[in-house]
Amino acid sequence: MKRLGLVCGVALLALSSPALADTLVDNVDGISIDREGRIDRFAGMVIDEEGRIVELLDRGDRPTRDIDYRVDGEGRVMVPGFIDAHLHVMGLGLGTLVLDLSETNTLEDALVRVATYAAANPDRPWIVGRGWNQERWGLGRFPTAAELDAVVSDRPVWLERVDGHAGWANSMALAAGNVAAATPDPAGGRIERRNGGRAPAGVLVDAAMSLVADAVPPPLPEDRDVALYNAQAILLENGVTAVADMGTTIDDWMAFRRAGDAGRLRMRIMSYADSVESMLTIGGPGPTLWLYDDRLRLNGVKLYLDGALGSRGALLKADYADDAGNRGLPLLNGTQLRNLISRAALDDFQVAIHAIGDAANAEALYAIEELSSDYGGDRRWRIEHAQVVDPADLPRFGQHGVIASMQPVHQTSDRTMAEARLGGARLQGAYAWRSIIEQGGLLAFGTDAPVEPVDPLAGLAAAISRTDAAGEPFGGWHPEQTINREQALAAYTAGAAYAGFADGRFGRLAPGERADFVLLSGDPLLSNPEQIRQIRVLETWIAGQRVYDAEIARPLVEGPAGR
Repeated sequence: MKRLGLVCGVALLALSSPALADTLVDNVDGISIDREGRIDRFAGMVIDEEGRIVELLDRGDRPTRDIDYRVDGEGRVMVPGFIDAHLHVMGLGLGTLVLDLSETNTLEDALVRVATYAAANPDRPWIVGRGWNQERWGLGRFPTAAELDAVVSDRPVWLERVDGHAGWANSMALAAGNVAAATPDPAGGRIERRNGGRAPAGVLVDAAMSLVADAVPPPLPEDRDVALYNAQAILLENGVTAVADMGTTIDDWMAFRRAGDAGRLRMRIMSYADSVESMLTIGGPGPTLWLYDDRLRLNGVKLYLDGALGSRGALLKADYADDAGNRGLPLLNGTQLRNLISRAALDDFQVAIHAIGDAANAEALYAIEELSSDYGGDRRWRIEHAQVVDPADLPRFGQHGVIASMQPVHQTSDRTMAEARLGGARLQGAYAWRSIIEQGGLLAFGTDAPVEPVDPLAGLAAAISRTDAAGEPFGGWHPEQTINREQALAAYTAGAAYAGFADGRFGRLAPGERADFVLLSGDPLLSNPEQIRQIRVLETWIAGQRVYDAEIARPLVEGPAGR
């Protein structure tokens, strides 16, 4: 059943499209954009047999070469394929095979779903899931092991928080990880304790998560193959043609390679290893070549400097406003960070530094400043998230052309939590898109999926309005940090390609680049935020071949029966 499902799923990706030959796609309202946000509109595109753009045509122009196939765009809007500059491919795919708590609104709702899922899967040795958020629940605290024990006590339960920076375990899972009162907090991690004692309460933060996570049976290679198919299906449905995969493990890389070898890798993946060790194992003496016709490359490594705001692991310059004495969790000290950056840069690997709190961002920016003179050339230093930055540190983004790889929807989903964690006075440099551009920094946008849904159009709407899907808050949250439509679209296309050393290969609709594009039901450059959120992805094309059509149903593949 499992193998049949995977074969059927792969077949769904092979939608009808022109054979590899010179193709004209015309009668479109085409938009080409570069990373500075400059727009060129066109009406037709000629694609060669290798899936590259040969020329763009204005209305009334004729191709300068013979055409084998013509596709009528029916007057629809064509934009470059969206590039998600920061997500977790296998996390997105594996999340479809386990319990999903991302839509729960209360603790009680979550517990009911856990109990229902356990009852429906009696043969699973562990109950594994993700997506809970105590802030969304209005709980005012972390959930506990005792609350999980009340609904599942016959086997271990391990549920990752929505941001992936905390895990919730029942008592059997804590025991499987040997987490007890005498267990010390690991460096860069925290074991939440019961009030008045040392007994573990049930939640493990950041580096402490591995105590239990390492005891969970890992996915089989077949599970990963199904997960990758599901991830691709979700991304293509949302018009995403390329991604930067942050935290690629060896197992993830092998799943990508299996798909590439079998011709099942449709989208493009710019990979950043989960550690220097993985980076060296995969890349050896340097970044890999582009593989599978520009569909896969290991660019470098992702380094974690701190945790997340939601679990109070983000590293701050001052105490959390709602937790006196706590300034977050440093996952690396300054010396360790500089050593790892140096090891990667020595062999021309790109460095992407996860930094959320203002202290973490300052440390990352200072480290880049110190090492830029030692490692010259085109480095394209990246800071992932850059959520809360001290305004005094913002100019450092421009001084070395630092790329701020940010997720606009984080601002709308996290704003009330950020206010609670920091207080209003410390948020002037929070999600500071316009300030980063004005200081000479570069933007690359993504979703951090599965932390947020894969929806670039929602991200565009948030970036230009600082409001959520309900239009709240009125006038926008810190509206001085909005950017214009062109800047936002560039950050989701050409800017994201540049951030991953893919410029010149894909990311723009321009001669010589791959014909990766999306046909939309509306023009995001001529729409208000509410209208942008209603725009539908009608078709997704990669290298001149249609890989998604909204009129063809494509269900996800069901996962294996047990783990």
